[in-house]
Amino acid sequence: MSKSIRLSEEAYERLAAHKREEETFSEVVLRLAGERSLLDLAGILSDDEADTLRDAVAERRERRSDELEGIADRMDGV
Repeated sequence: MSKSIRLSEEAYERLAAHKREEETFSEVVLRLAGERSLLDLAGILSDDEADTLRDAVAERRERRSDELEGIADRMDGV
């Protein structure tokens, strides 16, 4: 069974922008409506796991920042 719905032009354009090749609009709606909110993930990790993840993210950010500073320094020397 199917249902018809009315969308404003803006709503249709936004939905169409998310549509993948060979995907129906019904599939787009199901995919987007099925996405989890970040709030749904609250509590999924233990405190220790969250701390480990937080530390890993901070370390990666620091390494990336150092890499970008190195690139900027090399560009200044060019």
